[in-house]
Amino acid sequence: MTQPQNGHEIATLGGGCFWCLEAVFDDLKGVASVESGYMGGHLKDPTYEAVCGGDTGHAEVVQISFDPAVVSFREILEVFFVIHDPTTRNRQGNDAGRSTARRFSIIRRSRRRRPGR
Repeated sequence: MTQPQNGHEIATLGGGCFWCLEAVFDDLKGVASVESGYMGGHLKDPTYEAVCGGDTGHAEVVQISFDPAVVSFREILEVFFVIHDPTTRNRQGNDAGRSTARRFSIIRRSRRRRPGR
């Protein structure tokens, strides 16, 4: 996993289709990069087809590197919850399936923690 650099922080979000999340966060001011990938699971290098099959245990996620001086973690989450409803199981909007790869997750990593951010 990428480590925070240049004062940036990292948020890893799982909320359905990673391509849908990536498209939104790519255009958000203060976001330096967005990378789609998989989290968890038991295969070292899973394929998209294997993950979507639901047997690998992976979740589709995006890893977002952002500048907290421009966009806060709270703002990242506000955008996330506009485009993803965590109460819908294994789906994002009309993109639904039996696969657990579409499950909900949030992970934040930073070099330091700041109150209110």
